[in-house]
Amino acid sequence: MSLMQRITAFLRSPRGQQLVDRGRREMAKPQNQARLRQLANRLSSTRRR
Repeated sequence: MSLMQRITAFLRSPRGQQLVDRGRREMAKPQNQARLRQLANRLSSTRRR
């Protein structure tokens, strides 16, 4: 079984669905969105140098 197949199987499992739902709930919070934006900006500015 390839890595992608194992990841897909996990994401379809009940535990994988729980983690996906938790991630969606966390990313719906404005403070986490701002944190992610800051991280993306920091990473993109590092690549430009």
